[in-house]
Amino acid sequence: MAESRFINIDFPFRDSKEGFYFNLTKTNETAIRADLLHLLLTNKGERLYMPDFGSDLKKFIFEPNDSITHIDIKNNINETIKKYIPNLIIDSIEFKNNDIEELIVVEVKYTVTEGAFSSSDVVEITF
Repeated sequence: MAESRFINIDFPFRDSKEGFYFNLTKTNETAIRADLLHLLLTNKGERLYMPDFGSDLKKFIFEPNDSITHIDIKNNINETIKKYIPNLIIDSIEFKNNDIEELIVVEVKYTVTEGAFSSSDVVEITF
């Protein structure tokens, strides 16, 4: 029987069926998606020995849901991803309409480039 290759911890955190503490990713696509979610949902200062790691998106929770805040969020996401995941290219960052006016829903469409190969995916964050 062939051994499975594991890359990193999956997100959201779940118990592992293989006996590890957390469920682990097995493909590059799920690993990049998990890395992106970890990066965007981590506040700066939360990661040991890397005080600048994270996006600080939670600071926008009490900001108005307007175009100025949306521009600040886009800039924050773009700068953070360029610094920590340079092989990920942002295709678009869009703000979705929802029934609750105060709720901000951000959709990040991205492409991962690895030499001649590339793959695309979407991540949605609600705060």
